[in-house]
Amino acid sequence: MASEIWTEKYRPSKFSEIVGQDNIVKKVESLTASLNVPHLLLAGPAGTGKSTLALIIVKELFGKNWRESYLELNASDERGINVVREKVKNFARTKSLGNVPFKIIFLDEADALTPEAQQALRRTMENYSATCRFVLSCNYSSKIIDPIQSRCAIFRFKLMEKKDIDKIINKIAEGEKLTIAPEALELIYEGSEGDCRRCINILQSTASISPLINYDLVSTIISNAKPKDIRVVLDYAISGDFQKAREKLLDVMLKESISGQDVIKSIQKEVWNLPVEPEVKVKLTEKTGEAEFRIVEGSDPFIQLQSLLASFVLAGLGL
Repeated sequence: MASEIWTEKYRPSKFSEIVGQDNIVKKVESLTASLNVPHLLLAGPAGTGKSTLALIIVKELFGKNWRESYLELNASDERGINVVREKVKNFARTKSLGNVPFKIIFLDEADALTPEAQQALRRTMENYSATCRFVLSCNYSSKIIDPIQSRCAIFRFKLMEKKDIDKIINKIAEGEKLTIAPEALELIYEGSEGDCRRCINILQSTASISPLINYDLVSTIISNAKPKDIRVVLDYAISGDFQKAREKLLDVMLKESISGQDVIKSIQKEVWNLPVEPEVKVKLTEKTGEAEFRIVEGSDPFIQLQSLLASFVLAGLGL
């Protein structure tokens, strides 16, 4: 099997190949075709196609010589004001060669830019709008200052749906001659949580072991707590057997090397499948959120999870 990274190998090369963001793609394709491209702000979760869309825009505009009219900066690596003053300004002040009257500057992870750099960027976007267009991508548009947001056309990406993930996986499976069991397909989607890049990486890691991909193989790669194991833990707790619930939880965390936060996520999903009243499920969800917050803040994960199990025991006893 080739050692090439599949996220690059199967990266879409034209608008029609992007899945899951149909409304955005149609609007951007129309703007690109008319050469009426404004400054763009692409916001949304990781692995949903923001960087890919930016690259396709550039290739559609400039063709084979796209590299001469394109500057890409990752703002998480270079996020100070000097980047805007030097690299961005030097590139923006020169005219584009060819039929397109402007260049493209792509700022990836723009929400990592410092406030000072963003203030410098707002003036640069204004001063060089005749010769340059900016495409900014970020996970959280709220971290971009309002003056920049008002200068951009904002497109909000959404997490990929299962049908979109399935389409991508089936395309890769056909290209790499893989056989994927339906339950493995379901688990890959759950493990990716709508992140296409993560989905492809999971698939490649699994395929490096065997071209026959089943549930157990994917589960080994993802290293998430299995729903059925978490359900056993919660069933013990709801029935009032705290000792067995605690032992089973410790067994899951040690044998599967699952972090406290991953266990919390699995518990949160399984709460709604428990045979208890809806009001109790709401209270248990609240307790799950409190435990997750304490773990994130630095508390001992196992102590917090034991405390959470105690809440489930009390709920099962009707206390």
